[in-house]
Amino acid sequence: MADTIFALSSGAVPSGVAVIRVSGPGTREIVEVLAGRVPEPRKTMLAKLRHPDTRDVLDEALVLYFEGPASFTGEDVAELQCHGGRAVVFGILSVLSGFSDCRPAEAGEFTRRAFDRGRMDLTEVEGLADLIAAETESQRKQAIRQMGGALGALYDDWRKRLIHMRAMIEADFDFADEEDVPGSVADQVWSEAGELGQEIAVHLERSRSGERLRSGLQVVLMGAPNAGKSSLLNAIAGRDVAIVTEEAGTTRDVIEVHLDLGGYPVTLVDTAGLRQTDGIVEREGIRRAEERGRAADLVLWAVEPGGVEQDDPLAGLPQDLRETVPLWTVRTKSDLETLPERDSSGTTLEIPCSTSFSDGMTALLDRLRRFAEETISVGEAPLATRARHRHYLRQCLENLETAVQATHLPAELRAEDLRRAADALGRITGRIDVEDLLDVIFRDFCIGK
Repeated sequence: MADTIFALSSGAVPSGVAVIRVSGPGTREIVEVLAGRVPEPRKTMLAKLRHPDTRDVLDEALVLYFEGPASFTGEDVAELQCHGGRAVVFGILSVLSGFSDCRPAEAGEFTRRAFDRGRMDLTEVEGLADLIAAETESQRKQAIRQMGGALGALYDDWRKRLIHMRAMIEADFDFADEEDVPGSVADQVWSEAGELGQEIAVHLERSRSGERLRSGLQVVLMGAPNAGKSSLLNAIAGRDVAIVTEEAGTTRDVIEVHLDLGGYPVTLVDTAGLRQTDGIVEREGIRRAEERGRAADLVLWAVEPGGVEQDDPLAGLPQDLRETVPLWTVRTKSDLETLPERDSSGTTLEIPCSTSFSDGMTALLDRLRRFAEETISVGEAPLATRARHRHYLRQCLENLETAVQATHLPAELRAEDLRRAADALGRITGRIDVEDLLDVIFRDFCIGK
């Protein structure tokens, strides 16, 4: 039998109210001992919590009881909403640890029990984690959709379609003489498999936005030393994050700031100035700057007026970055000169700005907001949000393509690729049941009635 677990679920104390959660087979007994009786499921009861040995009052609290399996974990669950003082909370936790087979919960154990009992699939678990970690409105909305089961439902539907395809093939092999099985039912499977592969490929492409939304858009500040990158970082962040001096090469390492631009998460990265140098530390900073630039969603290339870059604004920028990453040239310190705003060739956008005047930052911030919205706006459709999802979706798609294209192989071998494709989807949600195939066969064709 599983242990009963408990934990403070409402965060650090002291606080106005603290919520202590209990889950497991001993929950009902614990509530009865502490509160004198067990409230009706899902109804709140005000009760004095008493020490089981001394009967001293620990606190007066609201008690809720959720009877399994209709609870978050699928077990009996109780919540004790007590006052959030340290002595109150630690006293109740100490009493709980004295009950037989009752122990503090491990990190994530309530959610793990919910998954083990089929209350959530893995995508819903990940959605819950993303909701807790959400820093912007768009991240919150995406996490809510995933936690609500939209993503898992999509993958389960695809998996059921694959299982049904295999069932058609198996039925063609084993039950061709049965009246309930139509002839040559496997003929349509391969066109259906091709259509499903196209759906998954489109989903994978669109899900790039979902991953960006979860992790945040990466915007990297690059340029020559003393080009105004750190001042720009401080101005956008609205606080002094980086050291700004007249001395070139002040920034030696990568500095990150997390921003909320119009509800979209953006990580703004300041980097070391790019130049030829003999200093070991500065060379390492430059190497890291170029590495972050190559992984960026957008590079802001800072150019100061009157510099060597006047004729070639991109002087000093590695050639591969010019060709592979969206690039904006930002004319810093533009209060020192007059430059018209204009588009440069390719993906390069040239923007004058000055950290000395608020008007000088408005155009840049507005463009960044629009870029974030255009790049990571995801709409209402459920999208893959993690590298794990993408990995198994690619496995599924590869097996589907193999099955569809291998027309020279026997149907039973191609069906094996369909099984692998279905298993890859099952690994995303955490639900793989080998009995599903037989269930489909007997349900759809009434065999053995």
